[in-house]
Amino acid sequence: MTAYDYDDLGLVAGLEIHQQLDTPTKLFCGCPTAERDPDAASRSFTRYLHPTKSELGELDEAALEESRVDREFEYLAYDTTCLVEEDEEPPHRLDEEAQAVALQIADLLEMEPVDVAHVMRKLVIDGSNTSGFQRTSLVAQDGQIETSEGPVGVEDLLLEEESAQRVEEREGGVTFSLDRLGVPLVEIGTRPDIDSPEQAREAAETIGMLLRSTGAVKRGLGTIRQDVNVSIAEGARVEIKGVQALDQIDEIVRREVGRQVELLDIRAELRERDASVGDVADVSDVFTDTDSGVIGGALSDGGSVMAVPLFGFDGLVGREIQPDRRLGTELSDHAKRHGAGGIFHTDELPAYGVTAAEVAALREAVDASDEDAVAIVAADTETAELAIDAAAARAKTAIEGVPEETRGANEDGTTRYLRPLPGAARMYPETDVPPVDLDPSAVETPELLTEKVERYQAAYDLDSGLAEQVAYGRRMPLFEQAIEEGIDATFAAGLLESTLTELRRDDVAVERLTDEHLLAVMHLVEDGDLAKEGVAAVLSTIAADPDLSAEAAIEEAGLGAVSESDVREAVSEVVERNIEQVESEGMGAFSALMGEAMGALRGKADGEIVSDVLREEIQKRA
Repeated sequence: MTAYDYDDLGLVAGLEIHQQLDTPTKLFCGCPTAERDPDAASRSFTRYLHPTKSELGELDEAALEESRVDREFEYLAYDTTCLVEEDEEPPHRLDEEAQAVALQIADLLEMEPVDVAHVMRKLVIDGSNTSGFQRTSLVAQDGQIETSEGPVGVEDLLLEEESAQRVEEREGGVTFSLDRLGVPLVEIGTRPDIDSPEQAREAAETIGMLLRSTGAVKRGLGTIRQDVNVSIAEGARVEIKGVQALDQIDEIVRREVGRQVELLDIRAELRERDASVGDVADVSDVFTDTDSGVIGGALSDGGSVMAVPLFGFDGLVGREIQPDRRLGTELSDHAKRHGAGGIFHTDELPAYGVTAAEVAALREAVDASDEDAVAIVAADTETAELAIDAAAARAKTAIEGVPEETRGANEDGTTRYLRPLPGAARMYPETDVPPVDLDPSAVETPELLTEKVERYQAAYDLDSGLAEQVAYGRRMPLFEQAIEEGIDATFAAGLLESTLTELRRDDVAVERLTDEHLLAVMHLVEDGDLAKEGVAAVLSTIAADPDLSAEAAIEEAGLGAVSESDVREAVSEVVERNIEQVESEGMGAFSALMGEAMGALRGKADGEIVSDVLREEIQKRA
């Protein structure tokens, strides 16, 4: 990848971090926030959503474009789904626990809370909310975090409801699950103070650490999402949504900078060529006898082939602007928004069953020369017309430079077009939820994860690696609860981090183990009813049948406690079987016999007890 001088390019970036809160109930109703299996849905219903005008009579451009795609939205409902989630009943008051967590986060970000939180409606008609809008409330402003490249301002902190979970996208519609809709979510927006990809990643990591320090945020895939705003001096602000992994942020920024640089180079070349976009034309007659499956299939179904001449674009539509993505891919993304499968263009033809003769006839049909490019869409007539118009509009913006837009993050660090940037016209007051007086004085500042690491090392003598694993791990609150209940810190940390990791690698379904399961097993070890060596077997047994109690799992695994006399008898038998080795090597035989003794006891006895007894038995015979 090309190395860029980001200062010279004038890189400016900012972050929007969206984090789900781990509260028992949702933001505007008493329904649980637990994730559900879509197969457990008890019923479903459908909706069609349409944009509405703001208080000033304006229509948001992003919502308007979304409305041009006519889709049916299906919602999966569960036995816990209520009328608020279905938008059949007004929302309840803003959840108090979510307010408290949001104020804790504001404190960690050194932000100034607002006196009164007013709930607003944000127009969203992509189906992700049954109401057609998302409820959101400003909680705090004007904060700051520190990075190795300087401070980054935090502009605002919002408390809002999470969207519904997209389950399936199909022709003509989308299916959503209502289990996630309404889960409390904080949105943290930084100022555009970030001027390198590395600083973007560091800022996101710092904010993530602060969020997890509350101990009240959800963990796992999809519970935190990063949006990145990127622009360069001659480019435009582009919002990249849905970055799932922190280690992807710096690559996203690099590749977006590269995309804008390439688009600016294309703009310069197009202007030098005096490029323009011609009128859309129906060119179905050119492909009457085509061998192209896509084009032939559309025509045989009564559809059309629509074309637009791109004068002066030859060679540039196929130019790569990101790895495996070209200017033609950008045109195609816009066409796909209207239901088309994509576009063909002359920089890649003849191919896909389209012959050289058909390309020549296509150029002639739209008065394009060899210096020009032609883009075509084959689909049902209405779709083809909408899609080619969208592709033509995007080609026109290529002459202007980099368009402002919202893009989606791909797994490889590239991005794709989603929609225009939203504007202020999509926000208006929520009249069903009363304002809330915020009281930050009642909120305690949580201990930072970095401080926990230091405390775990000092107070519990954990090594730095294990202390960091526990502090940053998903089970950190359970670790602290175990310590409060008298469990040995080193044992608890090892079980939660090492033992569970090993079981996961052995394909044990550790996600089925609850905090109650783990704590019960710890207490059995602490009370001497289970040897540490039997922990993995007991947890595996519980994971296979989560309805088992820890005590029942011990019996199921054949790990009932043994007395010291039973241990001595088993160890003595091992020593006698290996008496020649013991007599010749003395304590040198200890290591080999220890493994055999533990195997004979099958995890029923603590290793320290077995070790002590084995030493005694060897010394008797040596």
